[in-house]
Amino acid sequence: MSIRIGTRDSKLALWQAEAVAKNLNNIGVQTQIVPVKSRGDLDLKTPLHQMGGTGLFTKVLDDILLQGDIDIAVHSLKDYPTVSPQGIALAAVLPREDHRDLLVYKENTDFLSLDEAVIATGSIRRRAQWLNKYPTHELTNLRGNVQTRMQKLQDNPWHGAVFAKAGLLRMDMIPDSAMELDWMIPAPAQGVVGITCKSMDFDLIDTLHSINHQKSWDTSMMERAFLNTLEGGCSAPIGALAIKNSGGYDFRGGVFSLDGKHSVVIERHYTGDDPTKLGKDAANEVLAKGGIAIMKDIRENL
Repeated sequence: MSIRIGTRDSKLALWQAEAVAKNLNNIGVQTQIVPVKSRGDLDLKTPLHQMGGTGLFTKVLDDILLQGDIDIAVHSLKDYPTVSPQGIALAAVLPREDHRDLLVYKENTDFLSLDEAVIATGSIRRRAQWLNKYPTHELTNLRGNVQTRMQKLQDNPWHGAVFAKAGLLRMDMIPDSAMELDWMIPAPAQGVVGITCKSMDFDLIDTLHSINHQKSWDTSMMERAFLNTLEGGCSAPIGALAIKNSGGYDFRGGVFSLDGKHSVVIERHYTGDDPTKLGKDAANEVLAKGGIAIMKDIRENL
């Protein structure tokens, strides 16, 4: 038996699928990679949040999984909806890569101290957090795969662009002109590769559990529960990072207004062994501290 692995056809997505295939091959399972294009891959101009946000890069894989054309699907977990479609289960994750965001700049970073600068990103989370820190800077939309976005940065008069460090690491594309944005809270599950299959395919779920990385699973579950509790089905500038340690999780997370002027961020240690419950607790704390008003404004303006 050979497991058919569905994936988007970008170089990064194929890298992720091949990593899953390698893990399965190592436990004696044969695999075949089936690449497809998503709606998000075909439309590179419309800002992501205007295209519906969550599910843009994943629905096509959900569809062919349910149709039986593939056996499992591989996703960047930060792009996958926090509630799986009926009939589909998130069954495993691979070890998390570096979670941080990265600024790739042109010549130097002098512009960070200037009132005027142009930064490119297609993420409303990165946009909101950048404006929160640099309120006078201009943000411009940037779409496409990693290679396309890097080329657009070189071809346009922008000062810099923001990328997930994980993607650049996997593509071996981190330039010398790059700096880590430790102050920026990453997307929930950023740097994590997720694997889905049919929820009733119990034998396959057991196989996938054998390659699951439990620590990355637990922190992803906390971050995704935080996101799910906050967003209520809408795309919003939400960041979350959970670090598992003895006794619980160190957690940093928050929500930002679209213009970056308002935010509610929490940073503290949560004790317990149920990451989903802890993620919900963290989200409810953000909502109680003013997050409800920010989310209401986001829903009215997106």
